[in-house]
Amino acid sequence: MSTPSALNSGEPASLGFGGDAVTLVEGATFCRSDHHGDVLEGRSHGLFFRDSRVLSRWELRVDGREPEPLSVEMPEAFAAHFVSRRAPLAGLADSTLLVVRERLVADGMRETITLHNLGTEPTVVSLELHADADFADLFAVKEGRPSLGGAEMTVVSGELVLRDRTDHVRGLVVSASGGATVVPGAFSWRIVVPPRQRWQTEIVAQPTWSNQSVKSRFRTGEHLESSAPAQKLQAWRGTATKVDPDHRVLAEVLRRTESDLGALLIHDESGEKRPFVAAGAPWYMTLFGRDSILTAWMSLPVDYGLSLGTLQQLADTQGRQVDPVTEEQPGRIMHELRRGPLSAAVLGGPVYYGAVDATPLFVMLLAESWRWGADENLVRLLLPAADAALDWAARYGDRDGDGFIEYRRATDRGLVNQGWKDSFDGINYAVGRIAEPPIALCEVQGYQYAALLARAELAEAFGELATAKRLRDRAQSLRAKFLDAFWLPDRGWYALALDGDKNPVDALTSNIGHCLWTGIAADEHVESIVKQLATDEMDSGFGLRTLATSMGAYNPMSYHNGSVWPHDTAIVVAGLMRYKHVPGAVELAERLATGLLDAAAAFGGRLPELYCGFSRSEFRSPVPYPTSCSPQAWASAAPLLLVRAFLGLDPHVPDRRIVVSPKLPESWGRVSLTDLTLGDATVHIEAEGDEVKVSGVPDGWEVVTPQS
Repeated sequence: MSTPSALNSGEPASLGFGGDAVTLVEGATFCRSDHHGDVLEGRSHGLFFRDSRVLSRWELRVDGREPEPLSVEMPEAFAAHFVSRRAPLAGLADSTLLVVRERLVADGMRETITLHNLGTEPTVVSLELHADADFADLFAVKEGRPSLGGAEMTVVSGELVLRDRTDHVRGLVVSASGGATVVPGAFSWRIVVPPRQRWQTEIVAQPTWSNQSVKSRFRTGEHLESSAPAQKLQAWRGTATKVDPDHRVLAEVLRRTESDLGALLIHDESGEKRPFVAAGAPWYMTLFGRDSILTAWMSLPVDYGLSLGTLQQLADTQGRQVDPVTEEQPGRIMHELRRGPLSAAVLGGPVYYGAVDATPLFVMLLAESWRWGADENLVRLLLPAADAALDWAARYGDRDGDGFIEYRRATDRGLVNQGWKDSFDGINYAVGRIAEPPIALCEVQGYQYAALLARAELAEAFGELATAKRLRDRAQSLRAKFLDAFWLPDRGWYALALDGDKNPVDALTSNIGHCLWTGIAADEHVESIVKQLATDEMDSGFGLRTLATSMGAYNPMSYHNGSVWPHDTAIVVAGLMRYKHVPGAVELAERLATGLLDAAAAFGGRLPELYCGFSRSEFRSPVPYPTSCSPQAWASAAPLLLVRAFLGLDPHVPDRRIVVSPKLPESWGRVSLTDLTLGDATVHIEAEGDEVKVSGVPDGWEVVTPQS
């Protein structure tokens, strides 16, 4: 999930999973600090709003010194409690002053600082909070580039006002209670805290845009549970399907999934409140074509409404013209949306379109949302966008008329690779040499095949029989060409891609598992593919590697050439379960899923964007990838796809039919889905092994199970 900025030089910001940073996220706003709660200058710390760093310094000092950290608690993804104590006086081991910073992020930041005097005498405390902003673009911070901007700071009516000195569009207003003395860059208090008593101040950092305050989503003095972020999350939890497994780790992971997806959930600013999920914290807190589509797909079992909001958002930004700078083309679905100060310089504009897979994935998701019960009128309104997407595939995606979708960046500013493995070296041959464009990726042909069948199904349902036949014929033609051009009989797997000369790129990669997911793979090829994916070269023990260890470019510490991506492994598991009649497919799916859950347990229940692909026999725990996003949308949603895949859950609301054909791992025990919303119906599913019970089904519906 790299962006064009990732092609620039600069030391990337490290996220880590140990003692290096705490990230809070809510919607499109996030805050990164150290474990004291301090935002330190010269690091990737900060409060970020609309892709700009509106706080670059936020440091608390107690009696002129850093408080000593004791613990950090994160009750939700958008809130933290930083617990510390005043540093003991010289010659003393203990301190009697407890310092608690309660932080809440939501279109700004609210911090409540509480001093607890645990001693028997009154204590005098000098408290200082230093604040500054550089209004640096997110891209610059991510890449470790020095900031070129800064803030003009003034004190107005007891509030600290910071404005971006370069364009005066971005700003921040900081206010504090408790009788603070305010000077440019700092708040200070001198307090006497009685014995066994507490003192408290509340500080609010509120972004401004063009000198107008952004509407705050928290109120002074309210408890965390009453805040707008907590209410939004509660509403999400209240409407989402409850997924309850016996398996302890899976249950913990699914609880984290629910919380993280709720925190990453954004509603558009049009007033229609259309939901979508930001791609991931901290660097991708915005709408991404590929990421948001796949996250919505994976999340269908808990909320199919998310998919419709995502589709509507993407349709609004669908390409209308040809622009080589942003790689916009009519019908193309965008790659990413940005609003930072460097968006035009890095992306060519606020919207960048350099993705080859988002467009067919859009069509796939539209039909799948319809099957899950999306409002038919809204689906019909999106049909022109789906048709424009298929037109893009024929006119612009298929560059040479051979039936395959290829990509080649339009200028030297775009992404070199435009599939999901979009790092510059992500597409290579078995010997390790990088492939030359135009490149036709195997999984993209699968997405296009599924998109054609998806639109054909919609056409047939809506009475467009001739259109349905034409699209199905196109799909079958593409599949026949794919099987002929991509199958490598001497290797036993599909080529990763065809290069610019139509030669197969022969590396063994996880991409071929996506071909199982979309159904473009032939039954006679799948058994060999399963055997290849099941080897220790591909299975790390903690999930599927992106590239086999025997390949020339293999590096377990790379972004795409040997690492493990949870969403990628989950898609492959879903593909294996699609071909569960093939020997070894179910067994491999169970092993990969077990590896993912073991990795999730090692990461505290939250699957990161990716981690290193070292073998489990080499390291007993998965090795973190240093710049991995966490939480990250499709990694957070991946466990839901695992559950759906092993349940064999395939509803079709327009046909009033539910198919459930479970093959649940024995270790999972019982899995139940409560209040599963399918259109106007609400059903309950309880399964264990290959046994299933479905209740609450309306009259006239068909339920297809192994027992039926």
